Amino acid sequence: MRLLHTSDWHLGHTLYDTSREAEHAAFLEWLLDTLEAHEVDALLVAGDIFDTSNPSAEAQAAWYRFVAQARIRCPKLDVVVIGGNHDSAARLDAPDPLFAALEVRVVGGLPKARGALDLERLLVPLKNAQGKVGAWVAAVPYLRPADLPLVSEEAGDKLIEGVRSVYGEVLEGARAKRKPGQALVAMGHCYMVGTELSALSERKILGGNQHALPVDLFPEDMAYAALGHLHKAQRVGGREGVRYSGSPIPLSLSEASYAHQVLLVELDGAQLSSVRPLHVPRRVEIERVPKRDAATLDDVVQMLEALPPLEAGTPDWRRPYLEVCVALPRPEPALRRRVEAALEGKAARLVKLTPAYTGSGHTLADARPGVSLKERTPEDVFRARYARDYTEPLEPVLLEAFHSLLTQVQEDAS
Repeated sequence: MRLLHTSDWHLGHTLYDTSREAEHAAFLEWLLDTLEAHEVDALLVAGDIFDTSNPSAEAQAAWYRFVAQARIRCPKLDVVVIGGNHDSAARLDAPDPLFAALEVRVVGGLPKARGALDLERLLVPLKNAQGKVGAWVAAVPYLRPADLPLVSEEAGDKLIEGVRSVYGEVLEGARAKRKPGQALVAMGHCYMVGTELSALSERKILGGNQHALPVDLFPEDMAYAALGHLHKAQRVGGREGVRYSGSPIPLSLSEASYAHQVLLVELDGAQLSSVRPLHVPRRVEIERVPKRDAATLDDVVQMLEALPPLEAGTPDWRRPYLEVCVALPRPEPALRRRVEAALEGKAARLVKLTPAYTGSGHTLADARPGVSLKERTPEDVFRARYARDYTEPLEPVLLEAFHSLLTQVQEDAS
């Protein structure tokens, strides 16, 4: 049996106010082609369909269009989707009557019936190419603290043990349903112990920074766990069958080095046979000038002027994203103007201009220890603030401008 595991699409995402709609459309078209080419039996999407809980109409249209096209192009494909921490559980669950008619299972939030877990929604049978059930999925969405049962003080960390209780109950329900030769598969959207975060676009979740879930949450009789939340594809605890697929496109500039992919999972009866990454083509490159650290403005301008020109007919959305990092030993009022002038006619488009201040970095208290704020003149504060950011001496003309401004403020206040 063949599964395809993906997650963290973040439809509707913008990178410094730049829309990613065209990149997402290209990914979803590639995904449809991949599902067909590899004759996939089931698609597992492990959360964060959308970037926000209130996605745009365009993002929702992209989601519904994909579901419709997947059903048309792969009529036998089983589709199972869980909600992530960025998703609105209610929004994902609202179209359930329509999705049920299409035989698509979406579990946006943890479903309950009469106070107990609704296992009929959480447990999903997957059919193989012969139309027979080959696996059972425990489709557990992102768990919020309010979803968790109460556990005793003696059990340990209440949040972690509450999550363990939910997964344990759902997996036990799956064991009760499966027959010999059928695989046990889990889905989750969570943060696990010993994994790598993308600092700019991910955060530790589940009630606080210390609540990373242990890998033994997933027992050894489980063939595969399809996880979402982390944008970097990785194994958990060295286990081949417990994986984050990662996001299909970079969601921050810090993710430029990631190998974005989906995972093709082969099951042989109840056992995991293989996991193969399928790399998602990157449609838009991410560049940085300089490649690392920072350079002076004059050096940066030279580097920018050496960048490739924009080729005629290139769609605007295919132009590389560019971060420029400039070392500032002194104030540069014309910083953005000079950078933008150097980029005229170039293929790359500026999305982030990062100043790297070369000063001491000292706080006001560090500059003159033991001196209270009442004992400092406004000029003292201005000089200390300047020295924190810049290494070059304060120019007399800048100090004169400060005094002129200070005089104006004092006159207006009198």
